[in-house]
Amino acid sequence: MAASRTSSVRATTAGSFRPVMIGGCILAFVMVLAPLAAIVWVSFFENKIISFPPTGYTLDWYRAAAAMPQFRDGFVTSLKLGVVATLVSMFVGVPAALVLARGRFPGREAIQSLLLAPLIVPGIVAGAALYMFLIEVELASGVQVAMTFWGLAIAHSLIALPWTVRLITASLIGLDPQLKEAALTMGARPFTAFRLVTWPLIRPGVVAGALFAFIASFVDLEKSLFLVGPGVTTLPIVIVNYLEWSIDPTIAAVATVQIAIISAGLVVTDRYFKLARAF
Repeated sequence: MAASRTSSVRATTAGSFRPVMIGGCILAFVMVLAPLAAIVWVSFFENKIISFPPTGYTLDWYRAAAAMPQFRDGFVTSLKLGVVATLVSMFVGVPAALVLARGRFPGREAIQSLLLAPLIVPGIVAGAALYMFLIEVELASGVQVAMTFWGLAIAHSLIALPWTVRLITASLIGLDPQLKEAALTMGARPFTAFRLVTWPLIRPGVVAGALFAFIASFVDLEKSLFLVGPGVTTLPIVIVNYLEWSIDPTIAAVATVQIAIISAGLVVTDRYFKLARAF
């Protein structure tokens, strides 16, 4: 009797808070999506000085952005960095995730914390530290690394690696280890067991890790601020530099293209691997 009364009170309490929870979720979605929707809307404005309501709509700002070499070069640089960072994060992240998810050895937690550290350290601090480190390397070796493409590639690989490790590790945690053991018992070699049993099961997590690594690299601003140089500038920094001298719908058009690329990557990532599992 008492248990039934307690359950009834809990159900009533939950029901009374349900409208508040729904309202909070709607408010959160509006706060996140409203600025993005505003940027997309402004990118089609006809008037050069942003004002509401617009005098008309046009696609000229997209054509103007495509004609500007700084935006084209920044986009290509960000694209190349994203590809390099993704490949490096896959090369390091897949073996690391396999060891961390299945291995039990001294120092395992320390290695895991080290690989995930770029998620914890503020981007500005990490960027400044990496810049000073690369300068020390340059002084010691005589080889310029800072303010070059490969210096940026090192920074972006560090940005991408934690997401790769995290997503692939989450995918391995839900994998039954007895499946691989059964393959080994049946006479399969370790690599064959991995290729035929483990790999097909973790492939969605690997694809999701690669896509998310690319996105993390493509949108980075903080670390790149310290490492860009002449002729090597990423798209987010080009956007910031453009905003110093002009505020017109051209920048909204560039941002809209960036939003579209990131959104497509997130949709594909969530298709292969539910992102909620990584958090």
